[in-house]
Amino acid sequence: MSLKKRLKAAGIIAIAAAAVFGIARSGLNISEKQEETVFTGGKETLYLWYTDETLTSYLTGAAVAYNEDHDVRIVPVLQPALEYLEGINQASLESNTPDLYILGHDSLEKAYLAGLASEVEFPGDGSMEEAYLKTGLQAATYKDKVIGYPFYFETSGLLYNRTYLEDMAKSQLEAEADLAEGEAAQAQVEETSSVSDTGQSGEGSAESDGEAEGEAGTEGIEEERFTEEQIEARIKEILPATIKDIETFADEYDAPEQVEGVFKWDVTDIFYNYFFVGNTLNMGGEAGWNTSQIDIYNLETIESLRVYQELNQFFSIDTSEIDYEAILDEFMAGKTVFTIATTDAVFKLEDAKSDGLMAYDYGIALVPDIDEGKPSRSLSMTSCVVVNGYSANKEAANDFARFLTTQYSDILYARGGKVSAAKNVEYGYDALAMFAAEYEKSISMPKMIETSNFWVQLEVLFSEVWNGADANEKLKKLSEQIMEQVTGEAYEEEYIKEPELEVEEAEYTEEGFEEE
Repeated sequence: MSLKKRLKAAGIIAIAAAAVFGIARSGLNISEKQEETVFTGGKETLYLWYTDETLTSYLTGAAVAYNEDHDVRIVPVLQPALEYLEGINQASLESNTPDLYILGHDSLEKAYLAGLASEVEFPGDGSMEEAYLKTGLQAATYKDKVIGYPFYFETSGLLYNRTYLEDMAKSQLEAEADLAEGEAAQAQVEETSSVSDTGQSGEGSAESDGEAEGEAGTEGIEEERFTEEQIEARIKEILPATIKDIETFADEYDAPEQVEGVFKWDVTDIFYNYFFVGNTLNMGGEAGWNTSQIDIYNLETIESLRVYQELNQFFSIDTSEIDYEAILDEFMAGKTVFTIATTDAVFKLEDAKSDGLMAYDYGIALVPDIDEGKPSRSLSMTSCVVVNGYSANKEAANDFARFLTTQYSDILYARGGKVSAAKNVEYGYDALAMFAAEYEKSISMPKMIETSNFWVQLEVLFSEVWNGADANEKLKKLSEQIMEQVTGEAYEEEYIKEPELEVEEAEYTEEGFEEE
């Protein structure tokens, strides 16, 4: 089903939720009279706060669907993002509301320490492990307690022009098939010549007949020469598995005239860069809360940053002119073959195809590794449904949170543009399923309050390294800054000597002695 058809089908529920929509957009100004107009009187009321307006249609639809089968009424309330947690804290102290709210997982520690998040109690049969993707559960965990229901996620993947790769796959298969046929024909000629030398006749007729049969056999079936399975298998072989593979692809690719660059991505945004160091940095462990598990300055991360730096010379991306939206526009115009994109790209690409504004097919693959034996790991963010520690309706809040995040997930992307963190979701697009696969191997942004500025500082570091700064020195300085924040004391890292530098230094010393 196309995206527009899915939206049309989902719109039927939106009509039923129209009255609730007005309440959701009205912020705190919800009167009892308004509530009674929408809901049946006498029901227990739960207030759900959120800040992303794109979720309004989805949440109001979920509220209507849940209200039909439960003796509870759900009131979604759109709130300003500025000082969101502070607003929740103030309202909780004054009126024990909201009962639930949607929050990025990186703020869970702050919410928990303020008493605004309580350990969730998964209602009914099953378990959290069976219901949610592992990365989502880790993101929602603080000090080994799950304090939120994983709702939806964001991560990055390798976006590629499938049309270009399909054409390349067919060309390779054609060339290989032609070569094989040529070698077979040559072998037949040599065999015929050998028979002719023995005095036998008729070879000319046989050769002529063979040529006629070959011509008749291939006429009009060029497009069906290879099966879809063969083409798909070759595309998978062509897809770069490492950064080195992308460089090799760029060197060997016979690009169409409209292609201006093989690989281009937003190098100014840490979310699209983090996969270079995601597998070598450790910021609080897998769940991102343990301050005793921090390792920023190490040889593997330095080496990964040097690979990143070298790409500037290879692809020459100007940071002053780069922009994620502009890169997507260039991709849709067929000007680039590969880029790093987030889940929002699927919406934009599908709409462009439906409107006839994009003439190419596309695909999503896992982000490439740094090199063979040096895996990459992208960054991910998980938004969670949190049960307020001050709520007087925790049992009902837990039940609705489970419903919202596991039983009303199939239309989440169509209605809200978000990708569910639940298991066994029919996303509707292969691209979203690949994003989910990337999410499962990603590393969640940590939730430690002491390191809240790490991402801004790391983004600055990437920018400086991209423009030629020494990766070793910059990483050492960043690690010392973060560790000082965590320990509360001055911190100095022991300088790491890189193997390549040691070899160069030894050769220079040897040459110096020879000169003397």
